Amino acid sequence: MSQERAVPASAVALEELSSWPEEVCRRELPSVLPRLLSMYQHSDNWIEHIQILKIIVEMFLPHMNHLTLEQTCFSQVLPKTVKLFDDMMFELTSQARGLSSQNLEIQTTLRNILQTMVQLLGTLTGCVQHVCTTQESIILENIHSLPSSILHVIKSTFVHCKNSESVYSGRLHLVSDLLQALFKEAYSLQKQLMELLDMVCMDPLIDENDDILDMVVVIHSLLDICSVISSMDHAFHANTWKFIIKQSLKHQSVIKSQLKHKDIITSLCEDILYSFHSCLQLAEQMTQSDSQDNADCRLFQKTLKLCRFFANSLLHYTKEFLPFLSDSCCTLHQLYLQIHSKFPPSLYAAGISKAEQEEIIGAFLVILDSLISQLLTFQPFVEVVLDSKLELPCELQFPQCLLLVAIMDKLPSQPKDVQTLWCTESHGSEPTARMSLLKAIFSSFEQCSGELSLPVHLQGVKSKGQAQVAVTLYQHVCIHLCAFIASFHPSLFPELDTALLNAVLGANMITSLLAMDAWCFLARYGTAELCAHHVTIVAHLIKSCPGECYQLTNLSVLLRRLFFFMAPPQQVEFIQKFSPKDAENLLLWQYISFQALPAELRKQTAHEVSRVGIAQCRKWLGSSRTVGELESLVTSQPYVQQTLSLLLPLLGFFTQTLDPQLISQVVSLQTSLLKLEPPDHVRLAALDFLSSLGKLFIPPAIQDKILPNLSSIFALLLADRNWLLEQHTLEAFTQFAEETNHEEIVPQCLTSEETKKKVVSFLEKMGFVNETTAARVERIKQEKGIFWKPFAKVTVEEAKRSSLQPYVKRARHECSLEEEYRSALQAATGALEAIELLLQKSPPPDWLLVKMETLQERIDKLKCHVF
Repeated sequence: MSQERAVPASAVALEELSSWPEEVCRRELPSVLPRLLSMYQHSDNWIEHIQILKIIVEMFLPHMNHLTLEQTCFSQVLPKTVKLFDDMMFELTSQARGLSSQNLEIQTTLRNILQTMVQLLGTLTGCVQHVCTTQESIILENIHSLPSSILHVIKSTFVHCKNSESVYSGRLHLVSDLLQALFKEAYSLQKQLMELLDMVCMDPLIDENDDILDMVVVIHSLLDICSVISSMDHAFHANTWKFIIKQSLKHQSVIKSQLKHKDIITSLCEDILYSFHSCLQLAEQMTQSDSQDNADCRLFQKTLKLCRFFANSLLHYTKEFLPFLSDSCCTLHQLYLQIHSKFPPSLYAAGISKAEQEEIIGAFLVILDSLISQLLTFQPFVEVVLDSKLELPCELQFPQCLLLVAIMDKLPSQPKDVQTLWCTESHGSEPTARMSLLKAIFSSFEQCSGELSLPVHLQGVKSKGQAQVAVTLYQHVCIHLCAFIASFHPSLFPELDTALLNAVLGANMITSLLAMDAWCFLARYGTAELCAHHVTIVAHLIKSCPGECYQLTNLSVLLRRLFFFMAPPQQVEFIQKFSPKDAENLLLWQYISFQALPAELRKQTAHEVSRVGIAQCRKWLGSSRTVGELESLVTSQPYVQQTLSLLLPLLGFFTQTLDPQLISQVVSLQTSLLKLEPPDHVRLAALDFLSSLGKLFIPPAIQDKILPNLSSIFALLLADRNWLLEQHTLEAFTQFAEETNHEEIVPQCLTSEETKKKVVSFLEKMGFVNETTAARVERIKQEKGIFWKPFAKVTVEEAKRSSLQPYVKRARHECSLEEEYRSALQAATGALEAIELLLQKSPPPDWLLVKMETLQERIDKLKCHVF
């Protein structure tokens, strides 16, 4: 063969070379290949480039030693190929905006470039196919340049196709056929490359080499491609992810410390959220249109299947690489919260039917639940979920509560050390401050005010022989909390006691009630001795309260409830320890219901409390005090208020045995007292007494004194705007009206149409506001955004200032008079600023102007003293 034929140097020679038979190519390879490579490096013509590359791949590549492919071919050809492709892509993008049906020159140019790129991708596909067919197993070192170069070309192609709408400025139809061909070739090239990479073998005994780095680069490059194609081809996207997970696990032993696990987890979570939102949108459309269209149903099922695939991929990856996922725990935590924030019964959920909800739960959410099970033993996840500085937006607070309850349900099956990890607070030596699980549950529950007030409903616990019913969030948390307490490890009971007590002493009423319910369950579930021990502790706490505060109120409710669970022998011991014969214990006995005691013990204790209470009153009042003086004591002295709050329910207990004249005096006292606007707890105590009068027949001789006063008292209290007092008044009035023989005074209590409507609505169990469900949800969401911050805590000093003890006159220090003036003026200024803020938020009540005019008159009088 002549040298000229063996070493072509022109396009004509390339044409001649393309007709060589296989045997000639094999024989002339050593001499022809260097010249072809040189031509390839120095050619400036794209068409010629493609011709040379095609000849190298199709005619000479099959005859090369596969062990030397990298040195003899790939390292010399592929960098130039990548540059060639990038140049074409730049030219394509630069001229694309000038594309139009009138400008045939640009149209032809662009189509020629696209056709050349399609040919280039096809040639690269052939190159990869050859490597696959000639080797059973592949060492990446031998094809080092191939994967990275091809992945660069593939990603660039997909990015261009994805952005084609904007790139071609509305003239996409002029080149859409070639863009589709380009995408198809890139798709085939990636599919072929993944087949090749699946054949790669790596030595697990080698910790560091170029093969490991190459494989890591491949996985991360495919990860980048996933982010590009996620919205273009769902099946292709899923298959790419499947390959990433497969290769990560296949080579886990050698690449586990090199992979960017956070990037992989983040991308997976983003794809899960995207697919889940798409699934919800489809379900919502089907619900709104009440559509039974098979196409819609199939698309929903397909999208849900994609959600399940991604969730399973995340579950599998997390299981295998958990020790490396410390910095991904926040992402995983957010994934759970984001998903449940968009799913019923969240206030921010999409409106989808029950059927679709159940499908999503069964096919997708159960996998998330399994993911949480996997993360239970991982301390970084514990620290993220229980972070004491965790601040979540309103829409994620309810999902956080659900997550904590779900974790709580799983802990009983875990070893003691895992339970301890979750149920104890972090120590000072640990880097992050971590709450205990129980404290976190109460804190999270406190933030779910909107979900509690709506209320939202969740699936209930199934019981034998009964259908599963929906329960409120309060019931859901309470049931699961009590079940957890029943299985609590004994060594962790101090943590339980601390969490319950802290919650009871908290400022949020509904959270405090939840803790009380759990505590009452503990009292019933535990021994009689444990219950008595807790009652004693609460009693001491009540006695140690420095003054009137919400903590005292909460403890008093808890004491009253726990006392019902005490066994009679322990009740006797309690009475001996906190004898009602001692005046200092009256503070306790005002909170204890005598109904909790056995009949004989009840009678004895009530007698002792009455005797000591009356003696205390006589001690204060003396023989010369009048009813009017008692009224003025009540309005100014907290200790007298508390005594009256104790005596009025006691008098109600003895209604049937009291002298009618005494009853008349008490009713008269209440009439005068209520006009002076005493504290709420005094008015609530008055209601306890009034409700007991329904069973009493009032003698005719004193009916004219008692009945008008009763109607006046009920009318006054029914008109009160305090919602708590309003509720108790309605209950007391209903009880009185149902039991009384003096029915003629019932209508006299209903002095206005508004009051009549209020009572009727209460009796018929109707709400006072007509509001659609959607409007109510929106209102509650807005309210939650404003009010979810925890209430301010009352300090010990503030509590001391509201001491229950009678005020004692103290010598005034002249040097502090100016400070007291400043303090009083600052308090008045603060009150006015508060009113100003309220006026900006809502219209003022009718009585506000009158009160403000009264204040103005007082200010004018004070000015006279100043001048």
